[in-house]
Amino acid sequence: MRIALFQPDIPQNTGTIIRMATCFGLSVDIIEPCGFILDDKGLKRAGMDYLKEATISRYFSWEDFLQKHLPGRLILCTTKGSRLYTDFTYHKDDIIIMGRESCGVPDEVHQKADERIRIPMRPDKRSLNVALSCAIITGEAMRQTGLFYELV
Repeated sequence: MRIALFQPDIPQNTGTIIRMATCFGLSVDIIEPCGFILDDKGLKRAGMDYLKEATISRYFSWEDFLQKHLPGRLILCTTKGSRLYTDFTYHKDDIIIMGRESCGVPDEVHQKADERIRIPMRPDKRSLNVALSCAIITGEAMRQTGLFYELV
């Protein structure tokens, strides 16, 4: 299982996701361009010393990612998702894609996704923080696939 961040805007969120992924033994794909320089102070502050241990792959564009990514289904987390994240069956080789904080992902990413999932929220709310959303969905995916049990 991997986490892919599509053109992340906020270094602190990216650092938090990298830290979580490192603790869970997952790799992170960063699909550029980012809204910050990857050696940003906010990224380092949120990722702390976990950044040194992280497995990160950088892709210079969506097309670059599509050409080079490892096998596995592309699971897009989006407020426009057709299925609840808890009603979805995850696989160990899934790639969980998180969109930009400012605007999600473009149609071309939606079209390439094998599945689009969402977290239920009150209808009058726009979205959750991307790092929080990533943690919620990753936790469920790891629980379902037994990946949590491989950590103990």
